[in-house]
Amino acid sequence: MKLIIRNAKIIDPQSTFHNQTVDILIVDGLIQKIGASLPNPELAEELKLDNLHVSQGWFDSSVSLGEPGFEDRETITNGLLVAAKSGFTGIGLQPNSFPIIDNQSQINFVKTKAIGHATTLFPIGALTKNAEGKDMAELFDMKQAGAIAFGDYNKSFENANLLKIALQYTQDFDGLVIAYSQDSNIKGHGVVNEGIVSTRLGLKGIPNLAEELQVARNLFLLEYTGGKLHIPTVSTAKSVALIKEAKAKGLNVSCSVTVHHLTMTDEKLDSFDTRYKVTPPLRTEEDRQALLAGIQDNTIDMITTDHNPIDIEHKKMEFDMAKNGTIGLESAFGALINVLPLEKVIEKLTSGKTVFGIESSPINEGATANLSLFNPEEESTFTKASILSKSKNSAFLGMQTKGKAYGIVNQGQLIVA
Repeated sequence: MKLIIRNAKIIDPQSTFHNQTVDILIVDGLIQKIGASLPNPELAEELKLDNLHVSQGWFDSSVSLGEPGFEDRETITNGLLVAAKSGFTGIGLQPNSFPIIDNQSQINFVKTKAIGHATTLFPIGALTKNAEGKDMAELFDMKQAGAIAFGDYNKSFENANLLKIALQYTQDFDGLVIAYSQDSNIKGHGVVNEGIVSTRLGLKGIPNLAEELQVARNLFLLEYTGGKLHIPTVSTAKSVALIKEAKAKGLNVSCSVTVHHLTMTDEKLDSFDTRYKVTPPLRTEEDRQALLAGIQDNTIDMITTDHNPIDIEHKKMEFDMAKNGTIGLESAFGALINVLPLEKVIEKLTSGKTVFGIESSPINEGATANLSLFNPEEESTFTKASILSKSKNSAFLGMQTKGKAYGIVNQGQLIVA
């Protein structure tokens, strides 16, 4: 591949060309030259897009794709294309397929399916066999096969001793443990955030305490064992405060927040639309503001879409019965620019690579071309026509968005929407 990206503004504090508008020459997957008005004697392909900006490639730490087993929801092939057109050069694939990704052969299967795609797939292995929370899975073997972390998607570890042992064991090979935090007993049959909205709508509530109690417990375990812990998709002000306190103690803990928790509250539920039924539930405006503050002061390490395709048969039904989850890759960038400054958005879409042990590639001459392409100022409305996924369960339908992802350059390929 020979490609010249014309008139692109580089957003990368690690690059000597940060905030400069330049041309970028890419040859065989490497950035060969950066400068103004680069010549093109070899007739390389040229890319010119309105108000083009480039950054280091974005990484989403939590993506579900269904395959194997739930290909009707999404396939790896289409899911990776969706990610590429949405600006993501890498995704962390959750293990919630059928069968569950809990052994070396399953890791090898999904990695093989991803060969040849522009977006790189980084598998996350289940921490326990069949994600049942009883017996630890083959963590070391999965790490050797390429797993970047271990966790049971959207399932808390009710057995505190199991999490303790996992945190101790994974230190032997520098493993990262993901501990989704929601006490299932306190959650009970709750389906939405407990508060004024749930009372008004007559829906069973999930108190903030269900999350915060587990976050506190898991942080106590980490303080006892050492190791590395990632707490995904935090949603309450108290959770942010607990993690901030743990970081001040020097604990090796990281956390993420979803795009929908940064941009929406439980007021969306007035329509009883199951597109807004997610895990953890949408919280209050007070919690949303605390999450945004946690992004700004870097208590929260990264932003994830928590992209979770659900087929219409399991989503368009009674609220209590519908499955939790929303897709989010396609809408992520445009939604985030509504609530955060551009450089903070880029920072939090790329910083997850450091946490998950994925190599970063600053935009400099001689570096690997791992680039996200975007326009931070194009305003539009997110509609069904904007959805590239097989499943259409987007909580963002109808949202006014401010930015547009054009695509990526990665693995020696250019993908644009």
